[in-house]
Amino acid sequence: MTRGARIIGLGHHAPARTVPNAEIEASLGLDPGWIERRTGILSRRWAEPSDTLSGLAAKAGERALAMADLDRATVGLLLLATSTPDHLLPPSAPLVAHRLGLARAGAVDLAGACAGFIYALTFADAFVRLQGKPALVIAANILSRRINPSERASAVLFADAAGAVLLAPSSDPGHGVLGAALDSDGAGYGLIQIPAGGSHWPFAGDLDVAATRMTIADGRAVFTKAVAMMARCSAEALAAAEVPVQAVDRFVPHQANARILEAVADKLAIDKSKTMTTVTEYGNSSAATIPLSLSLSHQAEPLRRGETLLLAAAGAGLTGGALVVGL
Repeated sequence: MTRGARIIGLGHHAPARTVPNAEIEASLGLDPGWIERRTGILSRRWAEPSDTLSGLAAKAGERALAMADLDRATVGLLLLATSTPDHLLPPSAPLVAHRLGLARAGAVDLAGACAGFIYALTFADAFVRLQGKPALVIAANILSRRINPSERASAVLFADAAGAVLLAPSSDPGHGVLGAALDSDGAGYGLIQIPAGGSHWPFAGDLDVAATRMTIADGRAVFTKAVAMMARCSAEALAAAEVPVQAVDRFVPHQANARILEAVADKLAIDKSKTMTTVTEYGNSSAATIPLSLSLSHQAEPLRRGETLLLAAAGAGLTGGALVVGL
């Protein structure tokens, strides 16, 4: 029997602290309105000292599980897409699974930067179809602790949040991932990075803390490459699914900044009314932005059976991809 992978639960969580543009503009000596004009962002959420990555992820996952109201013992897999785990070792996913009561689930982190959720959902969909068990995908980041507050390019963009999607087996092959396109471009490897802290440049006593913070080397190149990758992957995923762009009900792109969203939508000729936008109030929380946007969109206007979603992302690595998802 051909199985599909139906979305049965959505959830999100963002820290309570709202940081308006004025606070960052003042610290960087920028004119009022500078951030909004260039990014479309008005505010973002930043973690409190007591917040942890596993805590944000568990709260989003709890909401998705509660929405589905299923036996948690049946969940077979938890994938956690994050660039900011609680620790470099061990992975945070087993701790999140434990907190959620997923006693029999496999659990592992996935480091795919801004495209992490796209990859995690692709893998989870395949797991559900193969094993016939539910899978929980959570994407979460606390990027406010990894930005360089004196670097304008990154300080104005990044934020903290978590989003979750719960998949379950379905007898309808029209449920779940209908078309996928994944991509990478290692030639852009150094465009967005945290230079130190890995095995290439390990921690040492004389290490400048700035080397452990995120840096964007060339914002213009990131913009150009991200738009091209997201648009190309979206077109390929639609073709693989044999779905015309006009049939897309909701376009949920990674919320990098408003200019990238608009450029990709224009290239695909997707109506602006179908493009989900949360970057204005929540900023860019990397992999978390797509499931966060999905959950917020469902909250505002519930997802309906038979809808078709287009998801797309690109980020550090460079890595990216797009999915066509049937509901």
